[in-house]
Amino acid sequence: MREQQPPFTDRGFYLGPVFRRAADRHGAVFVTLDRPLDTHPALGVDLTYPALAEVVEELSGRLWEAGVRPSERVVVHKTDNVDIVLLTCAVSRIGAVPVLLSPGLAGEVAGELIERLGQPWLVTDRAKLEGPLQGVGLRVRQVLSVDVAPGAEPLERYAGSETPPPVRLHPREPALITHSSGTTGLPKLAVHCANTMWNRLVPQKAMGWPTRGETAALHMSFVHSRFYHLLGVLLHFGSPLVLITDPDPAAVGPLLTRHRPGIVETHPNTFVLWEELADAPGAPLSRVRSYGSTFDAIHPRTVRRLLNASKRRAPWLIQLYGQSETGPVAFQWFTRRSAARADGRRVGFGIPGFTRVRVTGPGGERVAAGTSGRIEARTRGRILTYLGSQDRYDRQLHDGWWEMGDMGYRGRLGTLHLIDREIDRIDSVPSSLEVEDALMERLEELREVVIVPGADREPVPVVCVRGERPLDLGRWREATADLPAMAEPRQWRFEELPMTATWKVKRVEITRMLAEGARA
Repeated sequence: MREQQPPFTDRGFYLGPVFRRAADRHGAVFVTLDRPLDTHPALGVDLTYPALAEVVEELSGRLWEAGVRPSERVVVHKTDNVDIVLLTCAVSRIGAVPVLLSPGLAGEVAGELIERLGQPWLVTDRAKLEGPLQGVGLRVRQVLSVDVAPGAEPLERYAGSETPPPVRLHPREPALITHSSGTTGLPKLAVHCANTMWNRLVPQKAMGWPTRGETAALHMSFVHSRFYHLLGVLLHFGSPLVLITDPDPAAVGPLLTRHRPGIVETHPNTFVLWEELADAPGAPLSRVRSYGSTFDAIHPRTVRRLLNASKRRAPWLIQLYGQSETGPVAFQWFTRRSAARADGRRVGFGIPGFTRVRVTGPGGERVAAGTSGRIEARTRGRILTYLGSQDRYDRQLHDGWWEMGDMGYRGRLGTLHLIDREIDRIDSVPSSLEVEDALMERLEELREVVIVPGADREPVPVVCVRGERPLDLGRWREATADLPAMAEPRQWRFEELPMTATWKVKRVEITRMLAEGARA
């Protein structure tokens, strides 16, 4: 169906026109990258809304000339860079369905996900084809490469093709496919449509109103749906953008010092890494008004350090709780004052008019305030299905309520408190997440601590120390004296922790690695 405005009840958020609409509305707002685009390296790193709109339109012309047509699935799986975003928008612009696979996926995992898609198009690069994907049997319609790669058709061959008119699918048709974190096994393919994406976008626009127009610095997974909703908010309000692929504080610090962002969002574990920017030369976080954190819980220590690094009068950090399948279902704000007494397990309230949250017992009945149980959510932003796994989707859905896979409880005033992932529960520890927060508070040298079940379901702490210094066992014993009994700590380098694209730790994988004596 050609471009036309859907009826009010079926509104949709479409990725194809977002940069062009922003360019028409706000003009030459700057967009800074920390590395040139792989698709258009000659453009450099200092771009604008109109420049990116032209890249999206030019790429859509290349894809159309290559033969991509509406409703066809196009996998984007390449080395991490901002052109993943532009390729996604270009695919969407011609009515095809972008399928976003993390650059960090193992080759055999990517191959298995591609197999589920029924011979899609594949947009990739030489590094993937000669690296993780080498030797993987790829059943695809055609391989398109952003550079020159053996066995692939270079997208450059179609440069200069006529820009096709935009195509808009019905708002309830599949419009985007992402994958779950894969923390418990093979990732699931989550199917989004423009209507459910719109229902996620609207409340996030409301949250973004107080910081409209502020410069925004983002280091986020370009294959996660959260990035595209935040992008939609920032482009709507005309925010200058600083898009970061390399989270190393040595590289990020000077970039933030130069641009003085008012908005900063990244993954919780990246925020832990960026704690050292709080007192870095040039005060890179001094103008931040709003921090955004999602994907996982954030440690209270990190929240305090970030807020105290800002020189703004009243900065805040907003935390969103949800998952790929639902989008945000609960939120809360931290200020300097509230962060001083923050409970890292408190994840806030449902989003009025869009989400509801409840806690249920073993039989699916609601439980009283203060009683732990399974967290369930009801939201307009829920995905359509798991591609090829409708039974798994149906198992998590009960009369419109979606199982989040977490254990928690409701406070007297209705606030939601997270205890643990259901699969990660250890009988002898009331809440592994709460113990981890306590240890991060007491031992400032820790970059990360993860408590997982050992061979006999005993709690085993895996710790990472800043600068890879040896853990001070005396300080450790003092810090853990009043905590549940645990095995001796295992010290790993942070890079050894198995993680998802959003830096979420794969706890099940750590348990397996401990059992097999394996290290990354």
